[in-house]
Parts: sequence; structure tokens; C-alpha cells
Amino acid sequence: MLDLKKILLKKDVIESDSHEKNEFERIQVATCIILLEVAKSDDEFSSIEEATITSIFKKEFDISAEAIEELMEIAKRKREDSVDLWEFTHLINENYSTEEKKKIVEAAWKVIYADDKLDSYEDHFVHRLAKLLQLGHSDLIEAKLKVKYKNQP
Repeated sequence: MLDLKKILLKKDVIESDSHEKNEFERIQVATCIILLEVAKSDDEFSSIEEATITSIFKKEFDISAEAIEELMEIAKRKREDSVDLWEFTHLINENYSTEEKKKIVEAAWKVIYADDKLDSYEDHFVHRLAKLLQLGHSDLIEAKLKVKYKNQP
């Protein structure tokens, strides 16, 4: 999925540093906000959805459980202070390739299908997310099918 270490290493001067580190952290927070919003879009935030988000961050960002808990708290506070998702998707659009943005949509589908059901609010949200991330409908459906049918023969 997202190999954010590669993104950091692609920078010309990693040591030039705190700006890049802050940008990396801002992207993590933005991604977390998006995944939390996906989970809450049906007005339910189940423990399995939270566990799925935690798993995504452990695997893709190589973050400890404690750091993920802190990240989620920061993300919740930042989201409460914002008007909409545009500022977060804009940050992602400015820093991620199309493939990396597709991985975020794929992660969103993982959160949605964590409870094995697709609510109409979740479906609407992920469609809106794809538009905000400047992805096409085919990208959205490809990510959905990849997640939905991953464990089937």
C-alpha cells in the first residue's frame, strides 16, 4: 500500500528536515481524519472499524499502537476545528501521486467493509472522497472490488 518511507526518501535533502517531517506528520493526520470520517459516516464507529484503521496505520506507516492512539486523538481534534474535508484532501493532492491516492481510497473501503456491510452514507462518502482526491469513478470501483473480493478464491 502506501510506502510513505519512500516518499520521505524521495526528498532531495531529508536532513533539511523539520519542514518535511512536519509535512509527513500533517499527511498522516489528514489520512487519519479521512479514515475516521469514513468510519463515522454511517453514524456508527465500531471497534472493528477502529481496529481496521489502527491496522492500516501499523502496516502502512509503521507506527506503534500508542502513537496511533495519539494520532487519532490529534485527528479528532483537528477535524472538529475544520469546516470540511477539503483542506485535508488538498494536502494529500499536493503531496501524493495518483497511485498513492488510490491507496487511500482502498483504505477507506477497508474501513467500510470492516463490518461486512455497506451503508448508503458510507457509499456516498467514499464517492465524494474520490472526487476530492481527483480520482475517477473507475479508480473508486477498482479499489472497492480489490478490497471486497480480496479474500475470495
